[in-house]
Amino acid sequence: MNYSEFEAKIAESIRQDSLLAADGRPVIVGLSGGADSVALLSVLCRLGYDCRAIHCNFHLRGEEALRDQHHAEIVAARLGVMCEVADFDTRSYMARYGVSLEMACRELRYDYFRKRMSECDAQAIAVAHHQDDNIETFFLNLLRGTGLRGLRGMLPRQRDVVRPLLGVTRQDIEGYLAFRGLDYVTDSTNAVNDAVRNRLRNIVIPHICQEFPEACGAIASTMRILRANEKVYESAICDAAKRYQSDDGNRIALCDMISEEAEAHTLLFELLRDRGFNASQASDMIRSCGNSGRSFVSGTHTALIDRGILSVQSKVGEMPDRDCVIDDITDASLWPVACRISTISRDGFTPRKGETDTLYLDACALDGNPEWVVRSWREGDRMKPFGMKGSRKLSDIFSDAKISVADKRKISVLTRNGEIIWVIGLRTARLFPVTDSTDTIIKVAITNTDNKNLI
Repeated sequence: MNYSEFEAKIAESIRQDSLLAADGRPVIVGLSGGADSVALLSVLCRLGYDCRAIHCNFHLRGEEALRDQHHAEIVAARLGVMCEVADFDTRSYMARYGVSLEMACRELRYDYFRKRMSECDAQAIAVAHHQDDNIETFFLNLLRGTGLRGLRGMLPRQRDVVRPLLGVTRQDIEGYLAFRGLDYVTDSTNAVNDAVRNRLRNIVIPHICQEFPEACGAIASTMRILRANEKVYESAICDAAKRYQSDDGNRIALCDMISEEAEAHTLLFELLRDRGFNASQASDMIRSCGNSGRSFVSGTHTALIDRGILSVQSKVGEMPDRDCVIDDITDASLWPVACRISTISRDGFTPRKGETDTLYLDACALDGNPEWVVRSWREGDRMKPFGMKGSRKLSDIFSDAKISVADKRKISVLTRNGEIIWVIGLRTARLFPVTDSTDTIIKVAITNTDNKNLI
């Protein structure tokens, strides 16, 4: 593939997948200084896009990190693009939020990209993932266990992130850079096989390709087919939904579905997954079809079986208009949500699985006269979820729960001295948990999931 064919292929991918518009709006381009990002910036500039290069210096590799930054600035200048450098104290971020190195870098990078995207009204964030990266993702997901969504790999567009290079290989990229006379740097950590992806890249996939020379091309072709299959699959789910689901999606003819569909479990799960219910719950619903009164709870919804009909209701209402300071959290009248508050002994503690509409706290949380506030969630908020190590961004928790943009605007949190204790109705923190040494427990139970003040 010569350089003109390379650029034409990227242009066609952009057109075919509707990645970028020729409307003059800028494009944020992540520029590490490595081969992939240098090629991406070069191609987009030559195709006439207004590129804004951003280099992220995570200050993890000493002089090598400074070398990468310097090279990114040189490449950008050669291509006539200003290069903005974002400096991060990555180790402090990891220690503060208890996240892995990979997660810290990802969060810092994309948070900054999105901030700059908003400030300059950019149309997208362009990143340099290519076909080889996608094949690694295929194997990672396959080895962990996955379905159709995992095996189709990264998509050319996911929300505001576009990947114009998914149709070309690393070899194609290096050939293009050689013709254009563009240098690049190599991250020395890519050669260290202490990470699963590195072992796949450096050991497993090369060995497969040695034994089966056409393997990578065949896998890339398979992923394209699976992406097309996913569209057909989703269309079939939509067609089936019309037969069993009410127009508003809140009522599902569960018993009819079971009697008429060979894969009722799969269909039900697909209808409910965006409301936070998992595959195990879908199986329980199938088995409980005849049990009127059986209820199920996800992070955002409740479901009730009544005479063969599954009724699904959102637990989301309106959030408080402003921060509400609660002088005494044991006084329900001070809360901006309808709730019932009680104190119970450790012996009387019988929580229900998935009880996200109830908060249990060791009464020691009251020590020191802390400040309690119910407020709307904010971008950048993090919490330490119960049952997990480290912390997570609320935006990631919402994405996992498939919460819509409209519903996100309604979510509130309870904080203690500024730290999130409860995403109300969705997730509790592991702070002040009930343990064997707990004497008294504070129980806060939401009493009306339709209340306009709830989350």
